[in-house]
Amino acid sequence: MSQTEIRHYQESITIQASVDFVYELVSDITRTGEWSPVCTRCWWDDDAAAGQVGSWFTGHNELPHRTWETRSQVVAAERGREFAWVVGGDRVRWGYTLTPAGTGSTLTESWDFLPGGIAMFEEKFGDDAPTQIADRTQLALDGIPTTLAAIKRIAERVPWG
Repeated sequence: MSQTEIRHYQESITIQASVDFVYELVSDITRTGEWSPVCTRCWWDDDAAAGQVGSWFTGHNELPHRTWETRSQVVAAERGREFAWVVGGDRVRWGYTLTPAGTGSTLTESWDFLPGGIAMFEEKFGDDAPTQIADRTQLALDGIPTTLAAIKRIAERVPWG
């Protein structure tokens, strides 16, 4: 399968921290820059709605050749189980799911390139859309294990109860 055909990817890691602790970490989008290789910072568009389903946040992304911002909406916020958002309302779904694993937890990060995202790339980039889609896909494939490893390091260095 070529990279332009990959529309979903996920990977998991076991972390020696409780599911509630890890959920609190990954659902605090203001900390995203601590673990993401692309998204250097995020902020809630409305602090009063922070972390709730339906709330929006903005992310600032950086690569060596460009920077950009995205707006995302939280679509799942179930403490200790799942936190997820959709970029641009219909383009890409990113999420974390948690399951207990002995005294720790298994954290799974997932990425879904949605039909709205494919359509946006086709409209914006025309004949170059497959190349652009492959580039974004590779960023996700490379970024997820990097992100999970960083979250594990952060979560395991903090005492939790």
